[in-house]
Amino acid sequence: MNTTTNGWVSSVLNFEPVSRIRRNHGLEHATLHMLAEKFPRTSLAGHSDTGGFWILGDIPMDALQSAVTTALDRLRKGDAELAVHPNCGTNFVTSGTFAGIAATMAMFGAGKRMRDKLERIPLAASLATLALIASQPLGLYFQEQFTTSGVPGDLEILEISHAPRKQINAYRVSTRG
Repeated sequence: MNTTTNGWVSSVLNFEPVSRIRRNHGLEHATLHMLAEKFPRTSLAGHSDTGGFWILGDIPMDALQSAVTTALDRLRKGDAELAVHPNCGTNFVTSGTFAGIAATMAMFGAGKRMRDKLERIPLAASLATLALIASQPLGLYFQEQFTTSGVPGDLEILEISHAPRKQINAYRVSTRG
């Protein structure tokens, strides 16, 4: 990235609403890491926004409160790697995009007949698989650089509330700062 692009990207990432989402996203991931230590076989998900984040899953409220507090404390102490999570949507979008591009590229020049296209499926699958493998570290890099922040700054927890949905437990973690 050249300095002009880097300056532009930096100004977008530091724009207050974007910065808030990135810091909340980092705290969400750190919280999920803490919960995974206590509940290793429990399926959990999260979603961040400017006002905080959601945690979806069957966990006790006191465990969530402890996990959020511990996560914020560890981020403040410099454990920035907790802000990156292997199951983040950023990873899935990155992998899906690269696999889709690779499969599309395999079809260039295939001809007009359906048979010509069908004969390219093994090539498309092979290129998509290679793209999935190659894109995994990129998804983690994009998280670290763009979609999360491991530096919470003045972020603070305002409230944690239980907001059950139809068949899933949902918890809202409200933040400010």
